[in-house]
Amino acid sequence: QLDEVIMGLKERALRLKTDIPAVFIALRKKETPTLAKMTAGVTVAYALSPIDLIPDFIPVLGYLDDLIVLPALVALTVKLVPFEVFEQCRREAEDLWLIGRPKRWIYALPIIVVWLLLLLLVVKFIWF
Repeated sequence: QLDEVIMGLKERALRLKTDIPAVFIALRKKETPTLAKMTAGVTVAYALSPIDLIPDFIPVLGYLDDLIVLPALVALTVKLVPFEVFEQCRREAEDLWLIGRPKRWIYALPIIVVWLLLLLLVVKFIWF
């Protein structure tokens, strides 16, 4: 039974490898409803963000955060996007991985800008 649980977790992890880029692709599709786009935006931002709700250095809870929050956000987004649209996004996401790891770091720029602005505000607050 433990083997079945481990296999199920491995399958989910592999599915996340496709679903996270699929969520990003769904974010850009005009067929995706507004609420689903908002949820997809939060999901992509959380996935790219170097900051977690519970930091990883906190034993057990830090990793549970990654194991629960991100998959939950992906699952919620998948439920909000029409089935046919998300299946198309999954196919497009699978194609991304066929040629190797995607190398478009440009998508991380908005997250980096937000964190730099927050850091600037903290430094300004502490300094003055």
